[in-house]
Amino acid sequence: METNGGVVRPTPEQARAALADTEQVRASAAALSATPWPRWFVTAHALYIAAFPPVYGGMVASPEWLLPNLAWGVLMAVMTAAFFVLFGVAAANWRKATGVALRLDVLPKRAVVPLMIGLPALLVGSPLVFRLTGEPLWLFAASVVGVAVSIGFHLAFVRLHRKAS
Repeated sequence: METNGGVVRPTPEQARAALADTEQVRASAAALSATPWPRWFVTAHALYIAAFPPVYGGMVASPEWLLPNLAWGVLMAVMTAAFFVLFGVAAANWRKATGVALRLDVLPKRAVVPLMIGLPALLVGSPLVFRLTGEPLWLFAASVVGVAVSIGFHLAFVRLHRKAS
């Protein structure tokens, strides 16, 4: 380090190293906020996605399918409320453990945007196709594909976290 009238200044190499360290800290903080959900929440999310198409299909079925439409509606409301409570618990636990809020903005847009468009289209579109065709296979196919996408996205979270850590 150089001194200039009592003021200690870093050399250019030391300044570059400090900037590199700062960039590494930023990258680590971003990786931490993109860390995967806990396994229990991934399981709950996969179950919610698996149940959504048949339950929504039951709500929109005409004529009634397996249960009265009102029963399907109550089941959907209870299921969605439970999901949001579990989401809140997972987010609060994550924030308590790391001091960082859960964020999706640190994930690659090329993965998040298709997921945010495709998964709702799949989950809502399949019950509508079921209503038009009366074929429940659409509901169960959407459940399987939705769960595979959900688990695949979680594994991508894990990979991103491991690579950035």
